[in-house]
This record gives sequence, structure tokens and C-alpha cells, in this order.
Amino acid sequence: MKVEIISNEIIKPSSPTPDHLRQYQLSFLDQLSPRSYTPFLYYYDLNYAHSADDSDFIADVSDKLKKSLSEALTGFYPLAGRLISDQFLGCSDEGIVYLEARVKSKLSEVVVNPIPPELNKLLSFELDEIAELPLGVQLINTFECRGIAIGLCFSHRITNALSRLMFIKSWMAIARGEKDAAVRPEFVSATLFPPRDIGEYDTSFTIAKKDTVITKRFVFAAASIQGLRGKYEQNLNGEITNPNRPLSPVEIVSAFIWSRFAKATKSDQTKKFHTIHHAVNLRPKLDPPLPLHSFGNYYRPSTMIPSSSVSILICNDNVGEDCSFMHGLARKMGEDIRKIDNDFVENIRKSGDEFVENLKKGAERLVQGNLVLENIEHKQWTSEIQI
Repeated sequence: MKVEIISNEIIKPSSPTPDHLRQYQLSFLDQLSPRSYTPFLYYYDLNYAHSADDSDFIADVSDKLKKSLSEALTGFYPLAGRLISDQFLGCSDEGIVYLEARVKSKLSEVVVNPIPPELNKLLSFELDEIAELPLGVQLINTFECRGIAIGLCFSHRITNALSRLMFIKSWMAIARGEKDAAVRPEFVSATLFPPRDIGEYDTSFTIAKKDTVITKRFVFAAASIQGLRGKYEQNLNGEITNPNRPLSPVEIVSAFIWSRFAKATKSDQTKKFHTIHHAVNLRPKLDPPLPLHSFGNYYRPSTMIPSSSVSILICNDNVGEDCSFMHGLARKMGEDIRKIDNDFVENIRKSGDEFVENLKKGAERLVQGNLVLENIEHKQWTSEIQI
């Protein structure tokens, strides 16, 4: 795709941020989050949306998006600020970058056969650069067809996926004229998880060089997941291993991807162990639980290391028709995820310094090439699963 930027402006909150909110304090969990950008892309086929002239319609759409974005930023004011230190965000309404562009490609080609590195051209920032601005928006307002795309880049330093979705949900509600449906975020993360001196710990070590990264997209149909469930939950006699609690889609797909990953990298021959990470939402884990619109990085990874015997079975094709051990692997993943509970959260709050030291040691091993990591984030699993 060839993308041409046709306009570049700054969108500021529609109302000024009060003086007592001009300095937003990062939480301990924010400090430990990557400094890179996380993208969202939304596609719209205009063939079903209108019959008027494209240029006039798109100009009207852009005006509505900018006006509603300005209003949404008033509630989510940290997104219009600037990172000024490891612990603070300045919220003086500097605004966000808003780009408009045209693309020499058809929207259908992008949606039906997406090429992940090419999709980066639809975004306002390079994803692997150190994030300085909390948010950037790019409106692709001219494809070689009647379609548009909206790309958003959020700094992971101040938001996790749920906070981003809450902002997008509010923005879209305002754009539709449904202001009452827009949520008002709750900013209490720094109170619950006060910032700490993290010293030399640098979260940017997770940002790899672009020429060493290959990105692929895998889509699992619901029928395929059911097929895997049937294989994993039955023993050699055809009996259901644990009928009281069926495996979840997250457990099934995670176990499958890990088994293929272990075989492809021949972990039994390289003598490297492979850890499995799932990002777990901490909001419902607190007592009392936090609402969904709580703003910040309320997540921690659940980490599991499968036994070497499982890796050897997979890599040497000694599994045969018996997939019962995969049931145990999937079940163990679920158990480790559920270990992130209120006790886990309280332990983080009380032992922050020790927690940081353990993270530093893990980071050193990763940088030295002593770990091979697979990252899978929780999603709302529907008719399809995309990882």
C-alpha cells in the first residue's frame, strides 16, 4: 500500500482540564508496562452507508469525528497530555495527533487478505518506537473504493486494552449523538498501586528491531475449536476426561499454539524452555472489584512453563492418538491464570520492590537470549478467535 498524508493537525479537549488535574500520576503497573504503541484499526464500507457524493460525505464524517474526539478527550484527559517523567504525565491539553490520508489500495484487499506489516501504514506512529505521545489517530479517508479506516495508536505506558476500548466506546457514542452512553473513566490506579523507584529497569527491552520480527495472523473458526476440544477432552477409551468443567476456548487454543510452537522450534533439542504468558485483567480480582471503566494498566501476566516431557513428546511425534496430556496442559494453563486473584494483587501492592527485582532478573535473561516467550492476550471469544 502507498499511503499519502493529506492533512496533519492537533485535536485538543473541548473543555480545559482543571488545574488540580494537570499532573497525572502513573501507577506502579503503568511504570512496568511497555513504552511502545498498541494499535486498533476499524474499517467501514461506505457502499452501505450513504448515496451522496463521497467527498462531501467523508468531509462530514471527518468533522464529526474530530468534534466528538475533542469531547471524548475531555473525560479521558490524560490521553491529551505528555509524558514528562517516569512517574508523571503532564495534562495541559496539548492534544493528540490527528492525520488524514489516502491509500492506493482497495479496502476489500486490506480486510480479506491483511498483511500485518502493511497495516502499520494505516497508523499514525511506528509501533516499536518509544511512545512519547499517549494517543494518535489516523483517518484513511480515501481508498480506491467507497471505504474508510480509522487507526488509533495508544501508548501502552498509560493504558491497557480495556482502557483503550472504553475510550473508543465513549468516542463512538459521542459521535453518534449518544453522549449519555459515554462512560466517565475512574482514575484511581496511582492510589491503589503507588509509583515506585524502578531504578534501571527499562521496559523498552521488549521492543525488538523491526528486521528481526515476523508477524502472522491466525484465525480459528468455532468449529475448529470444538474439534480440538473433542480431541483434548477424550482419553484413549473415548471417555470425557473432566465432564464437570469443559476446557475454555482460551485454554484450548493456547495449548494448541504452544504445541505447534514447541515443535517448530524443537525445544527438546535446543534445551530451551518455553514460557506461556496470558495477560490477566486485575479489575475483577480486587476486593471490592473495580469497574470496567477504571483507567490504567490493570493487568499482569500469568506465566506457565510446561514440563520438558511434554515438549519431548510433541517434538518427537510420540503423541499418537492420545491427546489426553494436552488436556492436562490446557487445564494447567487455566489453573495458573486463576492464581492471579486478590491475594496475588495484594502481594504485588505490599512487595513492590522485591517484585521489581524479580522482573529485572527475568529481563536480563530475556535480553541474553535465555528465554523463548509466547504472548497471548485474553480476548472476548466469539464465533472466531484471532491471535
